[in-house]
Amino acid sequence: MMTLRKIAMSLALLVGCLMTAAHAEKADQDKPIILEAEKVSVNDVQQIYELNGAVLLTKGSILITGEKGNIKVDPEGYEYVDIQGASESIASFRQRREGPANEFMQGRGQTVTYNAKTELLTLTGDASLKRLQDMQMLDQLRGWKIDYDDVTQRYQVFPPTNAKAGDLPLARAILSPRRKATLVK
Repeated sequence: MMTLRKIAMSLALLVGCLMTAAHAEKADQDKPIILEAEKVSVNDVQQIYELNGAVLLTKGSILITGEKGNIKVDPEGYEYVDIQGASESIASFRQRREGPANEFMQGRGQTVTYNAKTELLTLTGDASLKRLQDMQMLDQLRGWKIDYDDVTQRYQVFPPTNAKAGDLPLARAILSPRRKATLVK
């Protein structure tokens, strides 16, 4: 019988192998962050920004929403974003991808974290992540936690830490055929 860890790793390997070569829009790296919230607290010395109520963060094509969160900026200028939803709402992430026109990554979960330096997106708490082209779903992942590494083009789906083998399936992926996508260029 496969352990939950082996199942999650197998799914991550499968999904990673089926990814296309499109990456996040590189122009986003040089864009300013635009913050909107009911309350914003700024510590300019430590480069920490606390956000509360109806949070909207925009950085180029990146759009993150939630109920509260914080952003830390390191000395090199990279942002570390942590946004949480509320009990009645979730946090969300959306970003345009380089390559095919109108292709986006769109995710949701109780928490959205994004590391601009490593380009790692993590969604936790009943998480879902979709790859869309022209608003048509190409791929969809669901699980307790999803990591999306834009540099290596890999998804990883994890079950809850307290999951039991009888709780399966704890992760699910729907993947579109790649043959058609690779012929159209």
